[in-house]
Amino acid sequence: MIYSAQAINQAIDKMNSFGTHRVPFLFLFNYELDEIVLYPLDDVPGHIQFSFLNHHKKSEADINNEPFQLKKTPIAKDDFSKAFGGVMDEIEYGNSFLLNLTFPSKINTNYGLEEIFHQSDAKYKVLWEGRFTSFSPETFVKIRKNKIYSYPMKGTIDATIEDAVNVILNDPKEAAEHYTIVDLIRNDLAQVAEQIKVNKFRFIDRIQTHDKTLLQVSSEIEGSLEENWQSRIGNLLMKLLPAGSISGAPKKRTLDIIRKNEIDRRGFYTGVAGVFDGETLDSCVLIRFIEQKDEQLYFRSGGGITFQSNLDAEYEELIQKIYVPVF
Repeated sequence: MIYSAQAINQAIDKMNSFGTHRVPFLFLFNYELDEIVLYPLDDVPGHIQFSFLNHHKKSEADINNEPFQLKKTPIAKDDFSKAFGGVMDEIEYGNSFLLNLTFPSKINTNYGLEEIFHQSDAKYKVLWEGRFTSFSPETFVKIRKNKIYSYPMKGTIDATIEDAVNVILNDPKEAAEHYTIVDLIRNDLAQVAEQIKVNKFRFIDRIQTHDKTLLQVSSEIEGSLEENWQSRIGNLLMKLLPAGSISGAPKKRTLDIIRKNEIDRRGFYTGVAGVFDGETLDSCVLIRFIEQKDEQLYFRSGGGITFQSNLDAEYEELIQKIYVPVF
């Protein structure tokens, strides 16, 4: 079922009921938190498919054997510069320390949404036929045995750059951004859990795209939940949303700045999708995201802006993140 802004409390109550009775279900929250998709796993409609590490609902699909082609038409640099300047003003005023600024870019490809869904390689994949697909490398939260884990991902570099690992790990801007987001996620988890700790700090994930290899920097944060957290699963998730890694800090004020400077609503881009299997929960941030409007495809991408950010570098990062990990 799809819940609108007027029925969000009903969606939360339904999730809590599913959790109480240990009913497995799929959920999708959009970024603005005014559209929630919620289905028992046995009743997920055919137009929605997903592939997570341990849970799948996929149709059979023909393989497209053509070499994958992708043409990018990113937002004009002047338009990006205007928004970037507005964000930097807010940072200078002290209204935000870190803000994730994103834009849609027109793309043309010889693959359709469903072909991209089936032939991309990612930890988490979601397809809403005719609307969007996401092939996300980023976990939002995992819950198992009364422990909640989050894996914020901040910092991207082309693996072909000489000594790329040391370059990204020793970059002052990237380090400051990662410290900020880890602190934000620790604070977010503290709203629902106790004994918050960082298990692993700034480790490297390797991501293979259709034309390059990228390195991304992540951390693992853990907290302890009370018994029977499943009966409060809807309230728990709402307290953590939207995801800190794709909004910024401090979160409430930064969300206002994002609305002011981005050119349109994000919708399900940078929202969250997940599966509760009756005992454990796994979820992702809906990044690496292609949406369809009429017959046009748009790839949504962006990056974290701090007081150390450089216009040219941030614009290039937005373009660099337009990729598809097709195998």
